[in-house]
Amino acid sequence: MPPRRTSTKGFKRTDSLLSGQIRAASESRGFAQSRLLTQWSEIAGPDTAAIAHPVEVSYGRGGMGATLTLLTTGANAPMLEMQKEQLRTRVNAVYGYNAISRVRITQTAATGFADGKVAFGHKPKEAAAAAPNPALRQKATEAARPVSDDGLRAALARLGENVLNKAKP
Repeated sequence: MPPRRTSTKGFKRTDSLLSGQIRAASESRGFAQSRLLTQWSEIAGPDTAAIAHPVEVSYGRGGMGATLTLLTTGANAPMLEMQKEQLRTRVNAVYGYNAISRVRITQTAATGFADGKVAFGHKPKEAAAAAPNPALRQKATEAARPVSDDGLRAALARLGENVLNKAKP
């Protein structure tokens, strides 16, 4: 029997399905390289990515370089202003040539206005709205009781409890 060969065709198919839609969405905002959006924290660095994100790449009439527009809060704008040249250099490294000639900083409130609705940084985890229901915990434990392995039984009971808590009206 020949050895089994691994395949990544399933991943390639998914990529081929989504790459056209991602490209169309990013190009509508002027991003010829979607990597600028998807890997912003790697390009700009984690500190800069936490306080700003790219909004648009606009091309002037003369065609001599583009302008990258970054969105940030008002308090962080002076720090970004000092990093403009470094950011321009890093972004041009992604493009492979001097595609970006200017970096423009747009300030907004932490929340509000069209693109500024999403606050920068990670969303804090929401606290549990209500205490877990003991009846649902018991039901999940009973459903997992036939499993002989202790660790697997406990994991299945926790999973069942979470599913039941999410499904309750």
